[in-house]
Amino acid sequence: MLALVDKSPACDGDDPPVPAVYRGTEGRSGPVLFILDVDGERFAIRRAAWGQGGTDYDWLSGPNKGYGFSSSATPNRSMEEHQESIRTFLAMIDPNTGYIGDD
Repeated sequence: MLALVDKSPACDGDDPPVPAVYRGTEGRSGPVLFILDVDGERFAIRRAAWGQGGTDYDWLSGPNKGYGFSSSATPNRSMEEHQESIRTFLAMIDPNTGYIGDD
């Protein structure tokens, strides 16, 4: 299961990322571009297979195999922007389940 979190540059900063679940089988992510460690968690960054650009983040150190998130922003942005996206995702995770919690 892949949780989608859209935190595109078009977001005005007042709206939080919007999680959704993608369960489709069409279009797989591209190869791993790089691995990024953020706050003790490890993510593989890939070019998303959907749409124009986009980034998939595979949560390699997470408790749920195959879980992660996607962003509509391209993978060629700064490391700081990738880190911010990952931290936003991690802040939404329910520590009891390892998944994005329900509000």
